Amino acid sequence: MPSVGPLEIVIIMVIALIVLGPKKLPEMGRSVGRGMREFKNAVSMDSSDDDSDSDSDSRRSKSKDREQVGSGS
Repeated sequence: MPSVGPLEIVIIMVIALIVLGPKKLPEMGRSVGRGMREFKNAVSMDSSDDDSDSDSDSRRSKSKDREQVGSGS
């Protein structure tokens, strides 16, 4: 997939300035930034939930193994 170079970024910014206007452009930037921040937070919370789930599952299996070993002796 081709990468976007500096010239393409400048062209996109000029088109955005023409379409949105100088008053709306900062508002759009803020809303895009907020959306990206919320997405990152949701992804990090989801991955931390997965980590805690796997930790608790491994703890449960270890305790079951200990109980089985203790009762088998």
